[in-house]
Amino acid sequence: MPQDRGRATRRRLLEAAVACLAEYGWTGSTVAVVAERAGVSRGAAQHHFPTREDLFTAAVEYVAEERSAALRRGLLSPARLIVGPARTYPVVDELVALCTGPLFRAALQLWVAAAYEESLRARVLDLEARVGREVHRMAVELLGADERRPGVREAVQGLLDMARGLGLANLLADDGARRAGVVRQWTSMLNDVLYGDGCGCPPG
Repeated sequence: MPQDRGRATRRRLLEAAVACLAEYGWTGSTVAVVAERAGVSRGAAQHHFPTREDLFTAAVEYVAEERSAALRRGLLSPARLIVGPARTYPVVDELVALCTGPLFRAALQLWVAAAYEESLRARVLDLEARVGREVHRMAVELLGADERRPGVREAVQGLLDMARGLGLANLLADDGARRAGVVRQWTSMLNDVLYGDGCGCPPG
């Protein structure tokens, strides 16, 4: 059906836009480059997204929503759901992985471009606010955190800020060994705040 084809084309464009941003940066990611990667004409791309800003802000939001949904399906599925302190380590590990992958690289390219391009800045600020709120809600849900407890909200936000910092460090070189140690230490600190029992992270 035409409507189904239109949705499929839109999805290919959004996914291709994030991949191009992550690989080529803002200056190298034109609508034509994205359209070619998605296997559609430039005219078709502009039918769905009239401007470059429309395409790339929509792409980062779409992929962020998809990744969030995938994390929830995985970590909250009955087969994988862990209750209590043992769930903290896999959640921290997955959130850090989210910030060291292509989506984070793409989002970073948008942030940098928005610092210099007035036409993009307001849209990226709005996008960042929406995505930031969603990621925080997701982290709270995945951790099973009770933000009524003193320090919990700040600890969760600190985790997300830390994950972004690791994502920045990963841009130039893979620092997986150091990152693994940081993930274990943050798991231990989070469990102290979330459960107040001083337990550490699981082995590994």
